[in-house]
Amino acid sequence: MSRPQLSRRGFLGISAAGTGAVMLGTGAWSASSAYAAPSGMGHPFTLGVASGDPTHDGVVLWTRLAPDPFAVDGRGGMPDRPVRVAYEVAFDPRFRAVVRRGSVVATPELGHSVHPEVSGLAPGREYFYRFRVGNEISRVGRTRTAPHPFAMPRRLRFAFASCQAWQDGYYTAYEHLANEDLDLVVHLGDYLYEYGVGTNKRGVVTDPRFHTETVDLARYRLQYALYKSEAPLQNAHAQHAWIQTMDDHEVDNNWAADIPENRDPKQGNDTTERFLKRRTDAFQAMYENMPLRAGQLPKGPSVRLHRRLPYGRLADFTMLDTRQYRSDQPCGDGGGTTCDDRFDPDRTMLGGKQRDWLLDGFRASRARWQVLGNQAPMIQTDRNPDPAVTDVWYDPWDGYVAERNRLLAAARECGVRNLVVITGDRHQNYAANLHLDYADPQSPVVGSEFVGTSITSGGDGYDVDTAGQAFLDANPHMKFFNAQRGYASVTVTPDQWRTDYRVLDYVTRPGSPIRTRATLAVQDGVPGVHLA
Repeated sequence: MSRPQLSRRGFLGISAAGTGAVMLGTGAWSASSAYAAPSGMGHPFTLGVASGDPTHDGVVLWTRLAPDPFAVDGRGGMPDRPVRVAYEVAFDPRFRAVVRRGSVVATPELGHSVHPEVSGLAPGREYFYRFRVGNEISRVGRTRTAPHPFAMPRRLRFAFASCQAWQDGYYTAYEHLANEDLDLVVHLGDYLYEYGVGTNKRGVVTDPRFHTETVDLARYRLQYALYKSEAPLQNAHAQHAWIQTMDDHEVDNNWAADIPENRDPKQGNDTTERFLKRRTDAFQAMYENMPLRAGQLPKGPSVRLHRRLPYGRLADFTMLDTRQYRSDQPCGDGGGTTCDDRFDPDRTMLGGKQRDWLLDGFRASRARWQVLGNQAPMIQTDRNPDPAVTDVWYDPWDGYVAERNRLLAAARECGVRNLVVITGDRHQNYAANLHLDYADPQSPVVGSEFVGTSITSGGDGYDVDTAGQAFLDANPHMKFFNAQRGYASVTVTPDQWRTDYRVLDYVTRPGSPIRTRATLAVQDGVPGVHLA
């Protein structure tokens, strides 16, 4: 995209409709003329622009100043002082009809990221935005507000995605996603992977800065810079508002609460204290590099990611956090057939406070569709087609059976009209029915789950082979299986939910075409999925 020209009204200056100041670096702006751009800084918008968490009257915007995004100290080539960043929001991409102007202060304490929260916008409307530092202007981003809270939109179109290991392939899926006509994108976690990258499916990375595992703030910043330097990902952020949460790899594989994957101090692995420091750094880097609001600003090793975003009366997006408050995985974090601990009624994925918050939302919501943004599959995923044997993984909800059953029973008791869970993590596409109790295959169907494949993780993938068919046979509640790369594109109306599974032929080289592998639907008031 060519660099936009300044509008006749000029870029700087605060309109009468500007918003008030709060704190530096957390999305509040100051009209102060201090904090001028450093001379000779270079172009600071190398990591792109983004918007997120749309409401009916506003959205949070994001950019991070990084003229040298791969600087080894993680500071992006920025000086150790605050810098003023101006922004504009307009009805048109040429900024002839500007509706908001303001400025925020990018501080070194937050990696020179900014998160201005723009309010007072019209509901259900497309807007364009851009940033400026000194004479440098960012690319133009596009976003859209949600409908009015009392409106019943005729249609919602969104995509959901997850699991984008840089070393496993090219971000071709995002080239296609950026070109779709969407109202928003939901990212369900594993935005990055903490592993070092050396020899990989893209070739050989000779730069030693990226060979080590990601464990501290400077290295997490570098890892985000590596991922966000990809043009397809930048384009997808610039074209659509995103709603984001995390899974495990934003910190460490299979972590649970304050427990890392490897926790044997005798082997030189993480202690709790060391892991909480790592979690603090990981959460800060995540906030610095995502379009998150001030409500998601971490406090040390804690961050509030569970939140609810309504889309008029058509849908509520309820984003869950299944990492930060969970019990440790039962019987280790692998899987098998003999772990009775997974049925323990005291085991939790959500923690008590988040679970109560979720159930309160079930009771209060009047939305036609209740959408849970979830990290790891909620359905039972048995790996053994023998009906007498149940062979499951312990990291997802199969390791927390009692809480899953309580949650689904509560949704039924609260009269949730249409419960639909959207999920990442598995690097495979599933569409399945949520049963009240998988120990009883005849128990009522109380909702539907759509599990989306990875953007790249796992390499090229495959369609349905013998193992995939065995997986379908072992899980009669599962109506579709596929293990190619891609994302899910969803269309929601008052009468129907439709998921198009969009898949690529390959990701280990660029340029794959995309196609819809299957379309599955849920009818209003009828829990469970079917081929459309």
